[in-house]
Amino acid sequence: MRLGTSSPLAHSSAEEWAKNQETLGCRAVVFPLSSSDPEEKIREYTEAAKAHGLLIAEVGIWRNAMDPNPVERKKNRDYCVAQLQLADRIGARCAVNVAGALGPRWDGHYRENFTKETRKEIVEMVREIIDRAQVKNTYFTLEPMPWMVPTGPEDYVRLLEEVDRERFAVHMDIINMTNSAERYFAQEEFIDRCAALLGNKIRSCHIKDAHLKEEYTFQLEECAPGKGEFPLRYYVEKMHAIDPDMPVILEHLNTDEEYLTYLKYLQEVLHGI
Repeated sequence: MRLGTSSPLAHSSAEEWAKNQETLGCRAVVFPLSSSDPEEKIREYTEAAKAHGLLIAEVGIWRNAMDPNPVERKKNRDYCVAQLQLADRIGARCAVNVAGALGPRWDGHYRENFTKETRKEIVEMVREIIDRAQVKNTYFTLEPMPWMVPTGPEDYVRLLEEVDRERFAVHMDIINMTNSAERYFAQEEFIDRCAALLGNKIRSCHIKDAHLKEEYTFQLEECAPGKGEFPLRYYVEKMHAIDPDMPVILEHLNTDEEYLTYLKYLQEVLHGI
């Protein structure tokens, strides 16, 4: 596997960015630029990553392609296409977004996220983005969410079949899919099920942790690696078995210092993989 972080960390040039990542022991990166950046700058960062042996795991999208406002929806889908095309040009393993939400918060939880009509629209949205982008070297992926399609491995398999596009693949966020007592208390079995069902369709992975609070009702809290109870080494071993070059990306921390602290923790926990 190739460990990395979602943070570019403080830097002043493409060379410094890539050198910092390599020095820290990272072997994968999230591309820190967008399709709106100058082509020369994009080329500099792409070449720096290659020169320092860094696999570009993901190009992030993080826009609501299901926005209820039709003007915003179109703008966001255009951005999805541009980001997917960027991922293709720079050789990233995937471009990643969430399916989208039917409400004011772009990644929010709404009843309407799960209607039959919404699911049909999500399928058409993914097809539209892939068909418009016409990529050959990368994949469009959706990060699973607790309150948004897909919520689990079986749901992801169904979505892959419904979309029926070669360039649609899987982004793995095991913590986002750990959204029930069954999955939390049978973590290894759940990891096994994800690996068996999604296997070689997985293009990139996020890593973090989850803590079960003692308050009623069932409440899971996302947290930094080691602050929860998830079997992180077991998870990464399974992803490594699928692909020895699988990117495993640390995310959702607040400062460079936190990224450095928990990256070091993960390097110790995952030593030898």
